[in-house]
Amino acid sequence: MERQDHVLVVDDDAELRDLLSEYLARNGFRVSVARDGREMRQLLAEAGFDIVVLDVMLPGEDGLALCRDLRAHSNLPVIMLTARSEELDRIIGIEMGADDYLSKPFNPRELLARMKGILRRTRSLPPARAESHRLRFAGWTLDLAARHLIGADGVVVPLSGTEFRLLQIFVTHPNRVLDRNQLMDLALGREATPFDRAIDVQVSRLRQRLRDDAREPRIIKTVRNGGYVLAAQVEKAA
Repeated sequence: MERQDHVLVVDDDAELRDLLSEYLARNGFRVSVARDGREMRQLLAEAGFDIVVLDVMLPGEDGLALCRDLRAHSNLPVIMLTARSEELDRIIGIEMGADDYLSKPFNPRELLARMKGILRRTRSLPPARAESHRLRFAGWTLDLAARHLIGADGVVVPLSGTEFRLLQIFVTHPNRVLDRNQLMDLALGREATPFDRAIDVQVSRLRQRLRDDAREPRIIKTVRNGGYVLAAQVEKAA
Protein backbone atom coordinates (compact mmCIF):
# COMPACT_ATOMS: atom_id res chain seq x y z
CA MET A 1 0.00 0.00 0.00
CA GLU A 2 1.30 3.46 -0.90
CA ARG A 3 2.32 5.49 2.12
CA GLN A 4 0.05 8.44 2.93
CA ASP A 5 1.57 11.80 3.73
CA HIS A 6 0.81 12.72 7.33
CA VAL A 7 -0.32 16.30 8.03
CA LEU A 8 -0.76 17.93 11.44
CA VAL A 9 -3.44 20.65 11.49
CA VAL A 10 -3.11 23.00 14.48
CA ASP A 11 -6.10 25.32 14.93
CA ASP A 12 -8.41 26.12 17.84
CA ASP A 13 -11.45 26.36 15.53
CA ALA A 14 -13.16 22.96 15.83
CA GLU A 15 -15.28 23.54 12.72
CA LEU A 16 -12.22 24.32 10.62
CA ARG A 17 -10.33 21.32 12.02
CA ASP A 18 -13.22 19.03 11.08
CA LEU A 19 -13.52 20.59 7.60
CA LEU A 20 -9.82 20.23 6.84
CA SER A 21 -9.63 16.74 8.32
CA GLU A 22 -12.43 15.51 6.08
CA TYR A 23 -11.20 17.32 2.95
CA LEU A 24 -7.54 16.35 3.26
CA ALA A 25 -8.41 12.75 4.14
CA ARG A 26 -10.57 12.53 1.01
CA ASN A 27 -7.56 13.71 -0.97
CA GLY A 28 -5.15 11.07 0.24
CA PHE A 29 -3.66 12.51 3.42
CA ARG A 30 -3.47 11.00 6.85
CA VAL A 31 -4.61 13.79 9.17
CA SER A 32 -4.01 14.53 12.85
CA VAL A 33 -5.33 17.63 14.60
CA ALA A 34 -4.34 19.71 17.61
CA ARG A 35 -6.10 22.59 19.36
CA ASP A 36 -3.06 24.32 20.80
CA GLY A 37 0.69 24.18 21.31
CA ARG A 38 0.52 21.58 24.06
CA GLU A 39 -1.38 19.11 21.88
CA MET A 40 0.87 19.94 18.92
CA ARG A 41 4.03 19.10 20.84
CA GLN A 42 2.52 15.91 22.19
CA LEU A 43 1.58 14.69 18.71
CA LEU A 44 4.96 15.66 17.24
CA ALA A 45 6.64 13.59 19.94
CA GLU A 46 4.41 10.57 19.30
CA ALA A 47 4.26 10.41 15.49
CA GLY A 48 6.13 11.36 12.34
CA PHE A 49 4.67 14.07 10.15
CA ASP A 50 5.39 15.32 6.63
CA ILE A 51 3.93 18.83 6.96
CA VAL A 52 2.28 21.10 9.54
CA VAL A 53 -0.61 23.52 8.94
CA LEU A 54 -0.37 26.02 11.81
CA ASP A 55 -2.74 28.84 12.72
CA VAL A 56 -1.21 32.08 13.98
CA MET A 57 -3.97 32.85 16.50
CA LEU A 58 -3.96 30.12 19.13
CA PRO A 59 -4.80 30.16 22.84
CA GLY A 60 -1.75 30.34 25.05
CA GLU A 61 1.42 30.11 22.96
CA ASP A 62 0.68 31.54 19.51
CA GLY A 63 1.52 30.00 16.17
CA LEU A 64 4.46 32.31 15.52
CA ALA A 65 6.23 31.21 18.70
CA LEU A 66 5.43 27.57 17.95
CA CYS A 67 6.83 27.91 14.43
CA ARG A 68 10.03 29.48 15.74
CA ASP A 69 10.41 26.71 18.31
CA LEU A 70 9.76 24.00 15.72
CA ARG A 71 12.21 25.52 13.26
CA ALA A 72 14.95 25.56 15.89
CA HIS A 73 15.21 21.76 15.78
CA SER A 74 13.37 20.61 12.65
CA ASN A 75 13.06 21.40 8.94
CA LEU A 76 9.51 20.01 8.82
CA PRO A 77 7.55 22.11 6.27
CA VAL A 78 5.12 24.60 7.85
CA ILE A 79 2.22 26.50 6.28
CA MET A 80 0.91 29.34 8.44
CA LEU A 81 -2.77 30.34 8.48
CA THR A 82 -3.22 34.07 9.05
CA ALA A 83 -6.03 36.62 9.23
CA ARG A 84 -6.47 38.29 5.86
CA SER A 85 -5.88 41.79 7.26
CA GLU A 86 -2.78 40.93 9.26
CA GLU A 87 0.06 41.30 6.74
CA LEU A 88 2.51 41.71 9.62
CA ASP A 89 1.64 38.20 10.85
CA ARG A 90 2.43 36.80 7.40
CA ILE A 91 5.79 38.55 7.29
CA ILE A 92 6.70 37.53 10.83
CA GLY A 93 5.56 33.97 10.08
CA ILE A 94 8.08 33.69 7.28
CA GLU A 95 10.72 35.32 9.46
CA MET A 96 10.03 32.60 12.04
CA GLY A 97 10.74 29.97 9.38
CA ALA A 98 7.37 29.15 7.81
CA ASP A 99 7.57 27.80 4.26
CA ASP A 100 4.39 29.49 3.10
CA TYR A 101 1.27 31.21 4.39
CA LEU A 102 -2.41 31.30 3.52
CA SER A 103 -4.88 34.00 4.51
CA LYS A 104 -8.23 33.19 6.09
CA PRO A 105 -10.82 32.63 4.81
CA PHE A 106 -9.40 30.29 2.18
CA ASN A 107 -10.51 27.56 -0.16
CA PRO A 108 -9.35 24.12 1.08
CA ARG A 109 -8.40 23.33 -2.50
CA GLU A 110 -5.79 26.11 -2.41
CA LEU A 111 -4.38 24.78 0.84
CA LEU A 112 -4.16 21.32 -0.71
CA ALA A 113 -2.34 22.73 -3.73
CA ARG A 114 0.13 24.60 -1.51
CA MET A 115 0.78 21.48 0.57
CA LYS A 116 1.35 19.28 -2.46
CA GLY A 117 3.61 21.92 -4.01
CA ILE A 118 5.81 22.17 -0.92
CA LEU A 119 6.07 18.40 -0.55
CA ARG A 120 6.80 17.94 -4.24
CA ARG A 121 9.55 20.57 -4.25
CA THR A 122 11.06 19.22 -1.06
CA ARG A 123 11.29 15.73 -2.51
CA SER A 124 12.19 16.59 -6.09
CA LEU A 125 15.53 18.23 -5.33
CA PRO A 126 18.11 16.32 -7.35
CA PRO A 127 20.23 13.91 -5.33
CA ALA A 128 23.72 15.20 -4.78
CA ARG A 129 26.49 13.33 -6.54
CA ALA A 130 29.28 12.06 -4.34
CA GLU A 131 31.87 14.38 -5.86
CA SER A 132 29.75 17.53 -5.74
CA HIS A 133 27.43 17.26 -2.76
CA ARG A 134 28.98 20.36 -1.19
CA LEU A 135 29.27 23.79 -2.79
CA ARG A 136 31.59 26.45 -1.37
CA PHE A 137 31.01 30.19 -1.71
CA ALA A 138 32.12 33.32 0.17
CA GLY A 139 33.58 31.29 3.03
CA TRP A 140 30.43 29.18 3.41
CA THR A 141 29.65 25.61 2.36
CA LEU A 142 26.18 24.39 1.41
CA ASP A 143 25.77 20.67 2.00
CA LEU A 144 23.22 19.49 -0.57
CA ALA A 145 22.84 16.06 1.01
CA ALA A 146 22.37 17.13 4.64
CA ARG A 147 20.61 20.35 3.51
CA HIS A 148 22.41 22.65 5.88
CA LEU A 149 24.95 25.44 5.82
CA ILE A 150 28.46 25.21 7.26
CA GLY A 151 30.49 28.24 8.28
CA ALA A 152 34.23 28.69 7.85
CA ASP A 153 34.53 27.87 11.55
CA GLY A 154 32.82 24.51 10.99
CA VAL A 155 29.63 25.53 12.77
CA VAL A 156 26.52 24.02 11.17
CA VAL A 157 23.65 26.43 10.49
CA PRO A 158 20.27 24.66 10.10
CA LEU A 159 17.99 25.89 7.32
CA SER A 160 14.25 25.65 6.84
CA GLY A 161 13.05 23.86 3.72
CA THR A 162 12.35 27.11 1.93
CA GLU A 163 15.65 28.68 3.02
CA PHE A 164 17.52 25.66 1.69
CA ARG A 165 15.69 25.69 -1.64
CA LEU A 166 16.24 29.42 -2.06
CA LEU A 167 19.95 29.21 -1.24
CA GLN A 168 20.33 26.23 -3.56
CA ILE A 169 18.79 28.30 -6.34
CA PHE A 170 21.30 31.10 -5.71
CA VAL A 171 24.40 28.87 -5.54
CA THR A 172 23.42 27.00 -8.70
CA HIS A 173 22.87 30.33 -10.52
CA PRO A 174 25.75 32.46 -9.21
CA ASN A 175 26.30 35.98 -10.55
CA ARG A 176 22.97 35.84 -12.34
CA VAL A 177 20.15 38.26 -11.53
CA LEU A 178 17.01 36.39 -10.51
CA ASP A 179 13.80 38.39 -10.29
CA ARG A 180 11.15 37.90 -7.61
CA ASN A 181 8.79 36.00 -9.90
CA GLN A 182 11.52 33.49 -10.77
CA LEU A 183 12.43 33.05 -7.11
CA MET A 184 8.78 32.71 -6.05
CA ASP A 185 8.19 30.07 -8.70
CA LEU A 186 11.33 28.07 -7.95
CA ALA A 187 11.25 28.34 -4.15
CA LEU A 188 7.53 28.54 -3.37
CA GLY A 189 5.92 27.23 -6.54
CA ARG A 190 3.63 30.20 -7.12
CA GLU A 191 3.65 33.61 -8.73
CA ALA A 192 4.25 36.76 -6.75
CA THR A 193 1.18 38.88 -6.15
CA PRO A 194 1.22 42.67 -5.79
CA PHE A 195 2.82 43.71 -2.48
CA ASP A 196 3.81 40.09 -1.74
CA ARG A 197 6.99 40.28 0.33
CA ALA A 198 7.53 36.56 0.88
CA ILE A 199 10.74 36.38 -1.16
CA ASP A 200 12.11 39.61 0.28
CA VAL A 201 11.63 38.24 3.80
CA GLN A 202 13.22 34.90 2.88
CA VAL A 203 16.21 36.70 1.36
CA SER A 204 16.48 38.74 4.56
CA ARG A 205 16.54 35.50 6.57
CA LEU A 206 19.25 34.07 4.34
CA ARG A 207 21.35 37.20 4.79
CA GLN A 208 21.05 36.77 8.55
CA ARG A 209 22.16 33.15 8.24
CA LEU A 210 25.11 34.24 6.10
CA ARG A 211 25.94 37.16 8.42
CA ASP A 212 25.53 39.40 5.41
CA ASP A 213 25.01 43.08 6.31
CA ALA A 214 21.48 43.95 5.18
CA ARG A 215 22.47 47.59 4.58
CA GLU A 216 25.49 46.73 2.44
CA PRO A 217 25.22 43.05 1.53
CA ARG A 218 28.25 41.52 -0.16
CA ILE A 219 26.90 38.00 -0.81
CA ILE A 220 23.25 38.30 -1.82
CA LYS A 221 22.91 41.71 -3.42
CA THR A 222 19.76 43.57 -4.37
CA VAL A 223 19.50 44.64 -8.00
CA ARG A 224 17.24 47.67 -8.25
CA ASN A 225 14.13 46.90 -10.32
CA GLY A 226 15.72 43.53 -11.06
CA GLY A 227 15.72 41.16 -8.11
CA TYR A 228 18.64 39.52 -6.34
CA VAL A 229 22.01 38.07 -7.28
CA LEU A 230 24.50 35.83 -5.50
CA ALA A 231 27.67 37.89 -5.97
CA ALA A 232 30.19 35.16 -5.25
CA GLN A 233 32.17 32.48 -6.99
CA VAL A 234 30.87 28.98 -6.35
CA GLU A 235 33.06 25.89 -6.43
CA LYS A 236 32.73 22.24 -5.54
CA ALA A 237 34.03 21.42 -2.10
CA ALA A 238 35.92 18.26 -1.28
